[in-house]
Amino acid sequence: MAIRRRLPVLLVAFLCFVAGMSASDGDADPIYIDCVEQCEKTGCVGDVCFQHCNLTSNGKSVSDPWYLQEPLYIKWKKWDCLSGCRYQCMLVREEERETAGNTPVKYHGKWPLRRAFGIEEPVSVALSALNLAVQFHGWVSFFILVNYKLPLRPNRQTFYEYTGLWHIYGTLSMNFLFWSAVYHSRDVEMTQKLDYSSAAAVIGFSLIVSILRAFSIKSEATRVMVAAPLIAFVTTHILYLNCYQFDYDLNMKVCAIMGVAQVVIWGVWGGISNHPSKWKIWVVTIGEGLIVLFQIYDFPPYKGFLDAHAISHAIAIPVSYIWWSFIHDDSEYRTTTLMKKAK
Repeated sequence: MAIRRRLPVLLVAFLCFVAGMSASDGDADPIYIDCVEQCEKTGCVGDVCFQHCNLTSNGKSVSDPWYLQEPLYIKWKKWDCLSGCRYQCMLVREEERETAGNTPVKYHGKWPLRRAFGIEEPVSVALSALNLAVQFHGWVSFFILVNYKLPLRPNRQTFYEYTGLWHIYGTLSMNFLFWSAVYHSRDVEMTQKLDYSSAAAVIGFSLIVSILRAFSIKSEATRVMVAAPLIAFVTTHILYLNCYQFDYDLNMKVCAIMGVAQVVIWGVWGGISNHPSKWKIWVVTIGEGLIVLFQIYDFPPYKGFLDAHAISHAIAIPVSYIWWSFIHDDSEYRTTTLMKKAK
């Protein structure tokens, strides 16, 4: 299945799963709870103080001039007193646990990751951005290939019947990766909804593309009959999450079902097709399997930065590259086939 399609499929489905966890051992620790409560009252944890607790990090009043307060790259994140206290108390508590020889635990459903320049998960942000660049490169090179390098029909349209679908797919994939980077940068309600909604959108559209390509559906009327119910379903699901109730479990199930469905479709098609580049589909399938493995084997972050989720983002990068490579090969293969038939 397409790089992006399996990737979002897997990545998104498990993304939803990870987000569904709310209670963890760390935030149930009485010492951590007491630290947060004291921080909210005093505005400080040790020597570290927080602007939104009526003090800046230097102990200045929030009424002081802006140039005496926190840097803008911190302020735009809109950290509040509670989030700052939770983060600092988590660091202090984890240092105590490490000194005592204990392993890290999760806080509010997440491992104790260290921030960098106000970014909550810097490694995941960087890898999402890199994957976005790969997606952009794949889409632009595909656009150039079908419009300027491959032969065109007399009406200047491409021979490849799925050109428009892959353009939409590329746009949705890049949109998903953009919001993925934003979400990992700052986990708030808005970024969370944008990330999960864009993920559901790309997975749903990937399912549509898998059906249309695997079954070689070329008739516009038939395409509408296949796509319309799925588009209506995904749109309803996204509206439900954003406007009625953000149900993590429901989102995980929907993403998983759509993801598994397209994996099966692409897998079966790759097995029975004599496409010259079908081996790339199997490579992508293996890559997606590794992504799932690291999503399941959720280990504590190395040095406070590199966790299993970040590794899954890293694996997604070559997977995306190979998938777009398959799309390029498929456009050349179909163009050559149709030109031979035209003669």
